[in-house]
Amino acid sequence: MHITEGILSPPVMACGWAAAGAATAVCLRSLDEERIPRTAVLTACFFAGGLIHLRIGPASVHFVLNGLCGVILGPAAFPAIVVGLLLQCLLLASGGVSTLGVNACIMGFPALGAWAGMRLWRSTAWGRTRGGTLLGAFAAGFGGVAAGSLLLVGALLTTGDELARIAPYILAPHAAIAVIEGLLTAGVASFLLRVRPAMLEGGAHA
Repeated sequence: MHITEGILSPPVMACGWAAAGAATAVCLRSLDEERIPRTAVLTACFFAGGLIHLRIGPASVHFVLNGLCGVILGPAAFPAIVVGLLLQCLLLASGGVSTLGVNACIMGFPALGAWAGMRLWRSTAWGRTRGGTLLGAFAAGFGGVAAGSLLLVGALLTTGDELARIAPYILAPHAAIAVIEGLLTAGVASFLLRVRPAMLEGGAHA
C-alpha cells in the first residue's frame, strides 16, 4: 500500500504533505505522557506489519493494521502511522520520502475513521455488548484496509490511465487482507475486553 518515488506529480505530493502535516499537528494534541508507551507499541506493530507479506494471486500484499491502531490509539494513530511509515521508508525502502505525506493520508485517515466509527458504534446499547464490540472491531479492521486501498487507487488515478488499469489488482488482494485484519482486530478486542476494556475507547487512559 506504499506509493514509491517517481509516480505522483508534485502538486499531488504537496497536497499529501499539507494534509498529513495538518492532521499530525491536530492529532498530536491528544498524545500525552501516559499514552506514549501504548502509542510506541502500536507504532512498532504497524512497522512490523509491513514486513509480513502474503501472496494473493499475482500480487504480494502486506498487513497494514491501521484499523487496529485507530481502535486502540484514537487520534494518536495518525502520528503513529507517520512515524511507522518514515521508518519503513528509511530502513526498508518501502515507499518514499517525497510520497510520505500521501502514504500517511492513505493509511492514516482510514485509521481515524476506524476510531470514529468504533466510538460511535460503542455509544449504542448493542455496540457496548461483547458481540457488538467484536462486530465493531471487525468492521474497523476491515474498513481501515478497504478505505486505504480505495484512497491508494484514487491517488494512482491522478497519474493517468496506465496505472489506473492496475486498480483491480490492488483492490482484490487488499479485500482478502481486509478480512484477515478484521478478524485480527476482533481477536485483539476480545482479549482487551477481558483484561483492559478501557483500551477500546480509542486513546482513553487505561
